[in-house]
Amino acid sequence: MNRDALIARKQEVRRLLEQMQREMARLEEQPVTWRTRRLRRKLESQIERLMAEEYVLRLAIDRASTK
Repeated sequence: MNRDALIARKQEVRRLLEQMQREMARLEEQPVTWRTRRLRRKLESQIERLMAEEYVLRLAIDRASTK
């Protein structure tokens, strides 16, 4: 991937991450039920995956910048 594509993907990942974090905050305001616990676990997993992807993208962008 070229640097511009990496940056575009990182911006998309950031947007998704912020959206999921807002959803998590909304979910935390809900009463705790089996459904909210399940949704929270799912969101936590997705947030972790996106954070990892963002980190990898940062490294790739840095590497692309030094070339």
